[in-house]
Amino acid sequence: MKLFDKILIANRGEIAVRVIRSAKKLGIKTVAVYSDADEDALHVYMADEAYHLGSNELHDSYLNMDKIIRTALLSKAEAIHPGYGFMSERAEFARKCKEAGLVFIGPDPESIHLMGNKIEARKFAKSLNVPMTEGFTGTHKDLKKAAQNMDFPVLLKAAAGGGGKGMRIVRSIEELDMAIETTSREALNYFGDGSIFIEKFIENPRHIEFQIIGDHFGNVVHLFERECSIQRRYQKIIEESPSPTLTEEVRAKMGEVAVRIGKGINYKNAGTIEFLVDERLNFYFLEMNTRVQVEHPVTEEVTGIDIVEEQIIIAAGNPMRFKQSDIKQKGHAIECRIYAEDPERNFMPSPGTMNAYHEPSGNGIRIDTGIAKATTIHSFFDPMVSKLIVFGSDREIARKRSVAALKEYVIHGIKTNIPYLIALLEDKHFINNKISTNYCDTQSQGLIDKIEADKKDVPEHIVIFTFLMFSLNNKNGKVGPSVWERIGYWRHNMEIVVVLEEKEHTISIKKITGKQYKFELNGTSYFALLKNIECQSIEIILNDFHYKAHIFYEKTGDTWLNLNGNIFSLKRKDILTEEKILGSGTDGEFGGTISSPMPGKVIKLSKEEDSNFKKGEVLLIVESMKMENNILAPFNGKLIAYKVKVGDMVDGSSQLVDFEIAEEKVEA
Repeated sequence: MKLFDKILIANRGEIAVRVIRSAKKLGIKTVAVYSDADEDALHVYMADEAYHLGSNELHDSYLNMDKIIRTALLSKAEAIHPGYGFMSERAEFARKCKEAGLVFIGPDPESIHLMGNKIEARKFAKSLNVPMTEGFTGTHKDLKKAAQNMDFPVLLKAAAGGGGKGMRIVRSIEELDMAIETTSREALNYFGDGSIFIEKFIENPRHIEFQIIGDHFGNVVHLFERECSIQRRYQKIIEESPSPTLTEEVRAKMGEVAVRIGKGINYKNAGTIEFLVDERLNFYFLEMNTRVQVEHPVTEEVTGIDIVEEQIIIAAGNPMRFKQSDIKQKGHAIECRIYAEDPERNFMPSPGTMNAYHEPSGNGIRIDTGIAKATTIHSFFDPMVSKLIVFGSDREIARKRSVAALKEYVIHGIKTNIPYLIALLEDKHFINNKISTNYCDTQSQGLIDKIEADKKDVPEHIVIFTFLMFSLNNKNGKVGPSVWERIGYWRHNMEIVVVLEEKEHTISIKKITGKQYKFELNGTSYFALLKNIECQSIEIILNDFHYKAHIFYEKTGDTWLNLNGNIFSLKRKDILTEEKILGSGTDGEFGGTISSPMPGKVIKLSKEEDSNFKKGEVLLIVESMKMENNILAPFNGKLIAYKVKVGDMVDGSSQLVDFEIAEEKVEA
């Protein structure tokens, strides 16, 4: 079998780590590239060589084709793996690799060009008699004219789009103008092409995709399907294989269509054919992604095929190592995407610095990530932190194992969607497979309410005593001295005041033995036994019940405790810490400022200075973690001046706008 000696990975994060691992299995040396922010990233340390590309501006680093190709030639790499995102579906990049004498580990430029443009891909699929919905493209005026002859809702999509970007549902003709403008701008920003098209939106569809692989000898096979219906803002957050929706008959038909498309374009390497499936199991071609997908691990788990390894082997000129009849689905796999975002604040991006990171482990658990410890999540990259992939003999076992693993997944310092994922997997709609692509739109508020209710249902004494058992027995030196330690002895009976979520509790403590304690709270006695304590975790027996928690202290004495996925803040008032004074400011009575709620980049100023605005109007748009975030007016008022301009980078406290609040009219 022919293999490369060395390959360069033109990507970052978990997919770069993923490619390095498969390359190492094959004995292939790897070359990493990185921007300023990724100097200490995991993929940089794992690769055999690493080269600095440039600043954190993507055009200066991960989107700079010429720099990457020069680096590949300098390092004497023979091939480039693009991962996903960035330049993985840029036909020009694949062509430049070929011209430089480098192998592009992916399909040929012609396939990328044809299937990368949704309009051309639809024309091609239609020529193969592949079922699809009707769609139209053209100028802003053309799209408005087409929409007048269509039933709403309709869907606007970037012609060169992917990854859920550049898509928008429009439910009325009145929304169309702004939606076309915004979608076109997103398309130009993300893909360098502002072309969009309009199609009929299928209500309550399933999103199901088929993984295909082709080689240079005319062989194309599918590796069965993935159900990707759990999406938010068109980005998938939970994927599973096999789909619990398809019948064997429909599965066979969809697989045949996927292979037909692959053979029709003489497809080489890994790719994905995506379909929408309606409530009657009719399926419609959606698009083709000419790259490895974020969710490829669930297919690997149920088929036993390393897709990235096959990509490399096929790109080196070898025939694929299996036939369609060799590929079977076994068991069930679920992937959860861990995002740096705050579900309770409308999933606002939550970049920042972690102060604790702990991954779950165990049978059937796999973590794909680009980090190995607490780190900084930057605003100029995608908000995905990692992927949790769980395998079980059937869907229910995989689901329960996923919930248990998520409860063991600890990330402190930034907000994540872990509590949301737990609530989703425990929701009856998911358990009974009563889902569609609009599930998150209709159920998210109920899930968030459940997160809050579940947290409130945890008895306060369990949280307090678990925290105290850790605090009293912690030997890692990260906690400041207590009043009792300063006095120099352990009192037979101590009283400690603990602040739990801003509420004070006075606890009486008696040490019975080295590991046994008696606590009293509000006149009730409890007995606790220390089972195990580590750097940031503890296991105790409290009144015959077993509890395990993960705990992290900050220098201020504030503590974060994770118990079954619920995060609580606590503090001992007797701990001697330096006071940390936080500055604060107040807006004026009749005016003030609006500050950025997250780090990001200003991409549009929506109003004229010295103009009036109404509460809820969009004042400006800040892009963070590849998402546009509308900054809305909190009151009726007058915009005095913008304190930023388009292109400015802002942090989580940057002042954006000066304004005056309009005086309210009082009825006589």
